[in-house]
Amino acid sequence: MSNSQPAGASGLTGGCLCGAVRYEARGAPFHPTVCHCSICRRAAGAPMVAWITVMPADFAFTAGQPSTYRSSAKGQRTHCPICGTQLTFKLDALDEIDVTVCSLDDPEAVPPHDHTYTSTQLSWVHLDDGLPRYAKAR
Repeated sequence: MSNSQPAGASGLTGGCLCGAVRYEARGAPFHPTVCHCSICRRAAGAPMVAWITVMPADFAFTAGQPSTYRSSAKGQRTHCPICGTQLTFKLDALDEIDVTVCSLDDPEAVPPHDHTYTSTQLSWVHLDDGLPRYAKAR
């Protein structure tokens, strides 16, 4: 059974694996990237994490309440308290919210434009997608 809802005029929708936490991101997403930093990798238990960025005024949780975890001195992440799906990341110094692309109902709607923090990319990850690569942030 799928929770999938296509991105419509109201924005991109998404949520966690179990469906307890849902969100909507309105407005145009920006900075679609794949991050290879060690913190993203450990938080997701994955070799990399794809993100989009939205403005806080354009993002809202529409069902459930995520848990918040301060993953570094500079930022915090949200995840579902039931299934653990990582949903967002927020740097304290920036007025923007990063949203995990693969928690979107339609992750194909926002393909990445680049790779960031490739200086810490795992040695066994080999990508041939032709996207720009940045050793740290872009």
